[in-house]
Amino acid sequence: MTTTPRTKSPAAARGKGASNGAGDYTAANIQVLEGLEAVRRRPGMYIGSTDQRGLHHLITEIVDNSIDEAMAGVCDLIEVTIEPDGHVSVRDNGRGIPVDTVQKTGLSGVETVLTVLHAGGKFGGGGYKVSGGLHGVGASVVNALSKELEVEVRQNRALWRQTYERGVPTSALAKVRGEKPEDTGTWTRWLPDPDVFETLDYDFDMLAGRFREMAYLTKGVFIKFVDLRGDGRERSYYFDSGVEAFVRHINRGKGLLHPDPIYVNEERDGTLVEVGLQYNASYGESVYSFANCIKTIDGGSHITGFRTALTRVLNDYARKAKILKDNDQNLGGDDVREGLSAVVSVKIGEPQFEGQTKTRLGNPEVKGIVESVVAQKLAQVLEENPATARKILDKALTAARAREAARKARDLVQHKGVLEGSNLPGKLADCSETDPELAELYIVEGDSAGGSAKGARDRRTQAVLPLRGKILNVEKARLDKMLENEQVRNMITALGTGFGDDYNPAKLRYHKIIIMTDADVDGAHIRTLLLTFFYRFMPELIEGGYLYIAQPPLFSVTRGKNVTWFHTERELEVYQEEHPGNLPNLQRYKGLGEMNPEQLWITTMDPANRMLLRVEVHDAEEADELFTMLMGDEVPPRKAFITANALTATLDV
Repeated sequence: MTTTPRTKSPAAARGKGASNGAGDYTAANIQVLEGLEAVRRRPGMYIGSTDQRGLHHLITEIVDNSIDEAMAGVCDLIEVTIEPDGHVSVRDNGRGIPVDTVQKTGLSGVETVLTVLHAGGKFGGGGYKVSGGLHGVGASVVNALSKELEVEVRQNRALWRQTYERGVPTSALAKVRGEKPEDTGTWTRWLPDPDVFETLDYDFDMLAGRFREMAYLTKGVFIKFVDLRGDGRERSYYFDSGVEAFVRHINRGKGLLHPDPIYVNEERDGTLVEVGLQYNASYGESVYSFANCIKTIDGGSHITGFRTALTRVLNDYARKAKILKDNDQNLGGDDVREGLSAVVSVKIGEPQFEGQTKTRLGNPEVKGIVESVVAQKLAQVLEENPATARKILDKALTAARAREAARKARDLVQHKGVLEGSNLPGKLADCSETDPELAELYIVEGDSAGGSAKGARDRRTQAVLPLRGKILNVEKARLDKMLENEQVRNMITALGTGFGDDYNPAKLRYHKIIIMTDADVDGAHIRTLLLTFFYRFMPELIEGGYLYIAQPPLFSVTRGKNVTWFHTERELEVYQEEHPGNLPNLQRYKGLGEMNPEQLWITTMDPANRMLLRVEVHDAEEADELFTMLMGDEVPPRKAFITANALTATLDV
């Protein structure tokens, strides 16, 4: 944190005889930003950030417009292309942006959509019944934040084209002579402005995951994604069973309690509710929610209605079937959601999103609609399939018993003054810094590595917590079993936040949590176990950007008094190419304990020299699937993964 010293008093800064601050604030101080100037001045207000997430947001804003055409039933093909030089294009076969004049702006429909904020066919003009781009700023924001943009519209056997630079038209919308296309649609191509964005590097897998979701949520639309950079990559998505197929995909390899998802698809009071749910043998919950095909990562009224219906119907059925006795407590929400995979999608005419990035749905009426529709269908399925109902309720009852056992264990871990030094884990070598923003926690494997780390650290800002061997694989353990594990309890206690419903970010004791394991197979396994724990039980630490992975070197080469460190075999190969001859003083480090404290400090713990990788989750669905496959009970998917990747794996000997 940097502070700027004040060298003058406020009065002195105003000059001798200046009036007080209130008198200085006049209409001349008010700046009016016209058109798209506000977008370029404050891009984060419109796309969330100017890093890779914001870069991707430009693509999804344009693709969302094509999805709106698909939801209106007038588009079944969307093509997205990333070109080698960073240009992106989106083509659809929808109706095409209107080319006639908009009376209020005096501009063509194309220029209005691309230059006027909150302009579009989604504000009650009858263009769309439901839409994801309800804020109406999508295309205009993309235009404002692009170095150049061109658009083509095919309508009425004519092709129209217009070009822009940084949001300003460089040509008029004009009909292209001689072009008489048979089809209709819109093609938009742009180059993000390097003066705005921190990076122009797209993540293919992250974007492909988003397009796959869009295809799941919009039955009958074919989405083709082509990346022409490097060797080129391509993905195509089409699903005719929509959300039901989505749930089957989420549940792959998880050990199903019932073979077919419970599927709901009903329109009520102008709101289309589509829900798929299916239980599996895992101990986690994977629920994804969407409103008008926009992922609502913070949930909202549709998720509240879904959860209320699920809990109420399962308790009612359990009472009616005498599975729950009169004196038994009702099953809680956490109990009935253990092992649940679900997708909740609503399509509504006037959604109330929170913010331009649309992470939460606020419409209060949607809660009641979703609750009613889901409750009616779920109750019917349970009555018609008593064997399935019994399996679901048996799992929920077991979860309830485990939850009570876990509550007692949780109390021991979380509710006995964990911030008091006497209650911190005995092996924790804490730092003296009390400001979490300046404090770091190194989680290391074994006493040997822990001893080196404790000797190397900056005692003021760096704490070290050694773990004994491999921690519990939480993917295969319930909460109560997890909390019986000493290594897990030590981590939770050291961090101070609690977890689950008790998670309190204000109590986090370190704003850098660094996993530091050996650079061998065992170290990689321990690192994966730790990542599984944080992803399943403390995802807030990942979302907040607090979790890191240290990068200790694999090799060192000593020439005289000079030591050069290498983190990968490729780095060493390049060095050998540049310095031909044998390397008599080459050393490989398979364990952190092989380094003395000074070496560990220089290479891995010194903030001035170290290399850290921050752990991020770009695609929650893909991450969930990967953790299930690698750490879950099902062996065949893991075996298939190993077989598929065997030729590209690095052998550690």
